[in-house]
Amino acid sequence: MARQLSFDLPAREALGRDDFFVAPSNAMAVAMIDAAGSWPTPQLVLSGPAGSGKTHLAHVWATMTGAPILSAADLPGQDIPALAARPAVIEDVPAIATDAAALEELFHLFNLSRALGQPLLLTGRPAPRHWNLALADIQSRIDSACHAELEPPGDQLLSAVLAKLFNDRQVTPKPDVIPYLLRHMERSFQAAAATVAELDRLSLSEGRQVSRTLAARVVGIGPDKD
Repeated sequence: MARQLSFDLPAREALGRDDFFVAPSNAMAVAMIDAAGSWPTPQLVLSGPAGSGKTHLAHVWATMTGAPILSAADLPGQDIPALAARPAVIEDVPAIATDAAALEELFHLFNLSRALGQPLLLTGRPAPRHWNLALADIQSRIDSACHAELEPPGDQLLSAVLAKLFNDRQVTPKPDVIPYLLRHMERSFQAAAATVAELDRLSLSEGRQVSRTLAARVVGIGPDKD
């Protein structure tokens, strides 16, 4: 079969509230985002594995509140008083565990936000008690914040995530592809994203619809019939 020209176009990730599939593994986190303005503490920590929906929910909350979204590593050089005067999202806080300058800025942001009564949403993969931030004062403050964990997916959620990932790439797999992937792929959000990306690449390069045959190649099962 002649190979087709392929263009590595970026996927358009849908990040609206209606695009987020609610399941038992993430229901608490979704409820906390939906309850913006009535958290037990002014700060909320979202934790969970890569691809579990932390960034999606952060975007939902940012849209609701008008909050800017910043990576924790980008805090040095920011206007912290201006940032603290409004709701804000700080992503991937564990990445600055040993970054003294970024930790100091986060400490000031946390304190100023609390003093001004402004909500602050923080994200990270492990639960906050495992962030091991070198600045004990900010670690203790984060430990006292409200925490919602997004847990690893069950079949229903992983199926919905795969469908969304395909849709983000404007790819329509054959009907038996997602059930096949659920049986054979690594059961993680990160693996789902990588699998869909590779299936999209193969589909484009070979000019074929995403089928169980392609899926078998990607998950390392070997040849399979469409």
